[in-house]
Amino acid sequence: MNDKIKILIDKIQNAQSIAISGHKNPDGDSLCSALALLKIIELNFNKTATVIYDGNVPRDLDYIPLRKEAIFHTHIPEDAKYDLYILVDYGTRIHLGGAEKYVMDADYVIEFDHHVNNDFVGDLIFSDSDKASATQLIYDVSCQAQFIMNQDVIDLITLGIITDTGNFKFVRKGDVLRDTAQLIDRGANIPHLVNLLNNKDKKTVLVESETVSKTEFFMRGRLAIAMIKQPDYKKLDGRGELVLSLLGQIHGVEFVVLLKEQKENQIGISIRSKHIPINHIAESLGGGGHLCAAGAVVIDDLINVKTKIINAFKGM
Repeated sequence: MNDKIKILIDKIQNAQSIAISGHKNPDGDSLCSALALLKIIELNFNKTATVIYDGNVPRDLDYIPLRKEAIFHTHIPEDAKYDLYILVDYGTRIHLGGAEKYVMDADYVIEFDHHVNNDFVGDLIFSDSDKASATQLIYDVSCQAQFIMNQDVIDLITLGIITDTGNFKFVRKGDVLRDTAQLIDRGANIPHLVNLLNNKDKKTVLVESETVSKTEFFMRGRLAIAMIKQPDYKKLDGRGELVLSLLGQIHGVEFVVLLKEQKENQIGISIRSKHIPINHIAESLGGGGHLCAAGAVVIDDLINVKTKIINAFKGM
């Protein structure tokens, strides 16, 4: 057992109050990471942690294990202070959302993340950008620490891998498949877990489908840009992953961009690439992410942001 894991165990053992959160508008990996750690701490340390989130949790995560244990940040007392705060899958500090106050006020911060980050928040860092998901990283550390993991933990870790790899479509390294095989041997039922996620609102699917039908194509069809305006954004449950997935299936499309008008002059940007790194484009817009899956939020109007995106892709 390495020194970092010994410190992790010591900090959990000696903490009187523990909170856990991921990035704002949690996706499957972020929420499943937090809930898996919640249960790991309960099983191995007989302690109760608090999972905090900010933003919208997609409806397709409604039936994941322990979902009801996640608490919206406004339901946490403003003067709450934690001995130990654990951050998961948060990316960069601008994505902490309403949990930021509790993170910064905590006595000690531990983080588990698989995003590239040059500005860590934690005092103890478990970071590996080669991992397919934060849950995979948590699984690796938990195995090294010989933590007890029950069925809920196994299922949550597997769900994090499933969602962050797009049902294994984006797997780039064999270790995630080897870890998934271990999880299956430990009881993870992949068909059952995938079916848990088939739970979108009809209005969401219809909005995403209509958005795909109105997509514009540039660079001789290599760049697809889809846009969701504010009235429809309110119907969007999550990040528009269906839009990104469908457009990514089109022959000849190398890059997919989804622009979401979250508020007036506030545009959320999701960028995907089949092969060529695009994280530098997200970074140039104040965001970040993985090499081929990144995003940002830009304060500007929809048309201006679209123009910036087109210009950013010139020459690629």
